[in-house]
Amino acid sequence: MATVAKTSIYVWQGTDKQGRPTKGESSGISQTMVKAQLRKQGINPKSVKKKPKPLFSNAKPIKPSDISVFTRQLATMMKAGVPLVQSFEIVADGLDNPSMADLVNNVKNEVASGTSFANSIAKHPKHFDDLYCNLVASGEQSGTLETMLERIATYKEKTEALKAKIKKAMTYPIAVLVVATIVTGILLVKVIPQFAESFASFGSELPAFTLWVLSLSELVQEWWLIILIGIMASVFLFKEARTRSPQVALAVDKLSLKLPVVGDIIFQSIIARFARTLSTTFAAGVPLIDALEAVSGTAGNIIYASAIKRIREDVMTGQQLNTSIKATNLFPNMLLQMVAIGEQSGALDDMLEKVAQHYEDAVDNSVDNLTSLLEPIIMSFLGVVVGGLMVAMYLPIFMMGAAI
Repeated sequence: MATVAKTSIYVWQGTDKQGRPTKGESSGISQTMVKAQLRKQGINPKSVKKKPKPLFSNAKPIKPSDISVFTRQLATMMKAGVPLVQSFEIVADGLDNPSMADLVNNVKNEVASGTSFANSIAKHPKHFDDLYCNLVASGEQSGTLETMLERIATYKEKTEALKAKIKKAMTYPIAVLVVATIVTGILLVKVIPQFAESFASFGSELPAFTLWVLSLSELVQEWWLIILIGIMASVFLFKEARTRSPQVALAVDKLSLKLPVVGDIIFQSIIARFARTLSTTFAAGVPLIDALEAVSGTAGNIIYASAIKRIREDVMTGQQLNTSIKATNLFPNMLLQMVAIGEQSGALDDMLEKVAQHYEDAVDNSVDNLTSLLEPIIMSFLGVVVGGLMVAMYLPIFMMGAAI
């Protein structure tokens, strides 16, 4: 898509067609452009100033789920025959997130001034990606914007649901491990030193396990701040390295696919996302080559993003889609067969829809199974760690009792 000039928010005051005072906010490239937009809307601007940015912002962030809800509501309004600009107003009034409401109002003002819907949302790339903008543009050009918005809404809802399932699989074990680390730290720093004072008066040699735990407690007491900073720095550096270094990102993505159980969930989610995105774009009338370019950007994994780019290059040379997919040796047979059937029958989007639904259900089942599997493992881990510390402290007492 063409590069869009940077816009700013302007606060204005003026009078409407009846001469009544009015005020509001509009986005535009310059003060002159904003005044021109207001005059087109029948407003005589008296004062137009760039809105100052606050030093500290408590604004609620706009999440992908907010975009999904906005798209569904807008599609419903337009299906009911409500004009686009009025649909924006109705949707904005019903939004709970003020930041999202401001975004919708800004888009509404752009559209009301004569800018196309696709170009209006393209000025907000942080919230509307190229795929979203391209699909909206396709709907506007074909005169089927309400149908296209419904497809986009379904796509966003399915995508967010898939992300939620992956987060569900990862959040539980991470939360339990964090709690276990905190509890272990408290025991090493606060509880075990009390036992150490009691052991000092025993006058006998302590078991090796107890001595090791006491040494670990002393180490944590002395260096706990450095250890905490080191953990935080390691997490930060890992994130930065993954973002900035393609080699690190590639290694992490390769490793994630090889992890037991979790790797299968990640694989299934990639296939589901691939099929869902390609089905949505192809059904929207986007050419296959352009659709594959959009799909590569939503793969979520460098290995598969590179594979999809190779598929696109093969398709450009005249190869069939199923042949190109098979050549990567990364996609399951079910997908290959369904794509082949879809190409032969002319119903590729329907076949991909079925594949996406199958793997989305597979992810759901895998997440439930993983949760059931992890619960006893994590409980056993906590028992070994916390129970081991307690056993180490009471072992000398048990030995003394046995000696007596």
